[in-house]
Amino acid sequence: MFALNYHLLTYNVYKTYENKIFIMIKATSLSLLLGAAIGLTPAASHADNLFGTENHGSRQDVLRGSITPERAWWDLSHYHLDISVDPKSREIKGTNTMKYRVIGPQQRLQVELQSPLNLDKATQSGKTLKIEKDGYSYFITALEGQEVGTEQEVVLHFSGNPKVAVRAPWDGGITFTKDSNGNDFIASSNQGIGASIWWPNKDHGYDEPDNGLTMSVEVPEHLVNVSNGRLTSVDHNKQKKTKTYHWKVVNPINNYGVNINIGDYVHFDEQYQGEKGTLDMDYWVLRENLDKAKKQFKEGKRTIEALEYWFGPYPFYEDSYKIVEAPYLGMEHQSSVTYGNKYQNGYLGRDRSLAGPGMLFDFIIVHETGHEWFANNITAKDIADMWIHESFTNYSESLFLEYHFGKEQAFEYIRGQRINIANQKPIIGKYNVHSEGSSDMYDKGGNMLHTMRQILNNDELWRETLRGLGTTFYHQTVTTEQIEGYINQKTGIDFSLVFDQYLRDHRVPTLEYFLKDKLLQVRWSNVNPKFTMPIRVTIAGKEQWLKPTTRWSKVEINQANPEFVVDPNFYVNTMSILGH
Repeated sequence: MFALNYHLLTYNVYKTYENKIFIMIKATSLSLLLGAAIGLTPAASHADNLFGTENHGSRQDVLRGSITPERAWWDLSHYHLDISVDPKSREIKGTNTMKYRVIGPQQRLQVELQSPLNLDKATQSGKTLKIEKDGYSYFITALEGQEVGTEQEVVLHFSGNPKVAVRAPWDGGITFTKDSNGNDFIASSNQGIGASIWWPNKDHGYDEPDNGLTMSVEVPEHLVNVSNGRLTSVDHNKQKKTKTYHWKVVNPINNYGVNINIGDYVHFDEQYQGEKGTLDMDYWVLRENLDKAKKQFKEGKRTIEALEYWFGPYPFYEDSYKIVEAPYLGMEHQSSVTYGNKYQNGYLGRDRSLAGPGMLFDFIIVHETGHEWFANNITAKDIADMWIHESFTNYSESLFLEYHFGKEQAFEYIRGQRINIANQKPIIGKYNVHSEGSSDMYDKGGNMLHTMRQILNNDELWRETLRGLGTTFYHQTVTTEQIEGYINQKTGIDFSLVFDQYLRDHRVPTLEYFLKDKLLQVRWSNVNPKFTMPIRVTIAGKEQWLKPTTRWSKVEINQANPEFVVDPNFYVNTMSILGH
């Protein structure tokens, strides 16, 4: 998913410290100014946090965000979500049958379902189970005989009117609207708020159903439901004047990637000959937009081609690839990418890098498809590590440009995205309390990866590293430590200090330098005390590498007062000291 906030660096503040004059850097927020200037929607301008406010760890936060004893003892194997959606009453009701394997001695299961929906009952082997409610977490006492190694299932019965999304996809919930012909147009979106906003489940990122998901969605007969995976059948109920669409996902799937899309859809398709064979590509759009979609959705193939080159095979060949029109901007629903970018390039017709190359592609198709590799194939166990989803996916936009348009356009685009970075809090959030970090996980995270590529200075090894992530952690939930460890091992470079600075600290490294006659002195400031990072510079027209630390170091040069330029592809600030 995508959050947007504009900031601009200005170099106009001076400070005297220990008889030295420094050119300081001031971050000035231009969110409202630029929002008005380029016509940002209120939702986009405001979307700094998927949850709206920072999470400080209430009891509900801990229940939701931690692997409690009531979660740890059972391992999900399959969901069957069987529901009906009534557009008139806006009611959802039905069941979720959870199959699981017992891996520890316990009897109470924890699931979530958020108000105003109700968990009406839970059954096992036809018997009603005891339910205890704590906030929107429910503790269900399973039947006796939950022996380790056995396969079990519990059926959750629920009903009610789900939360209506106000600023989808940022606030989350169900969007109920109409198309231009007056037909109902309904969709789910729930990345931050959680899938339990519209269906009961084990709502934590660490556990995905190993054998996938089946969805049965009943809608009025004149409408179509599109969900994840492949459509297996459609049942017609003439008496009720409804149809039930059955969809099947065979791969593991994260909860927030599960979706419903209901509308007057028409379908077209094509096939792509990819790295794992034939990939079925399906497109579901409102009837009124069919012609526009047939033109714009050519971006789908181009995106798969570019990202397979960089990241390896598309992770869900068995479940196909879909783009589905939605009544909001878009989201990375697994094998069911939702799209609302109004059939135009850029981000709602604008280049969010303000550099030009952002208008060469459809932002939503590329960005949300990138999430198939990072978010859906590789999923963070804890939402605090959501940078794994968003930083790599932000970076995929630049990689798409590089594949189709070359390095110059790609690098200009990712550098231009720095205008969106706030640098107000760390990218990694708080663990075990369902708390995300800064929205800088997008643009700052992407620029961190771009900087690491410069440090490695070996494009082929960098590509092998990116592709290796997809195979090493194929269909897995992971931690930041696992991703960091793999990159360090694969590249042969210890990036630990870089990760610490860019992910766990809000400050941007500043390269201070003093240049006089034939002497250059450099050091890192605005960093952790042990920080060190090599950087490529040009001195008197000659490119070379420096290895600054937080202590001043001297570099002999052959020319008096030469031009000194830091490679702009490193996301750092520079500060010339006027007296040292």
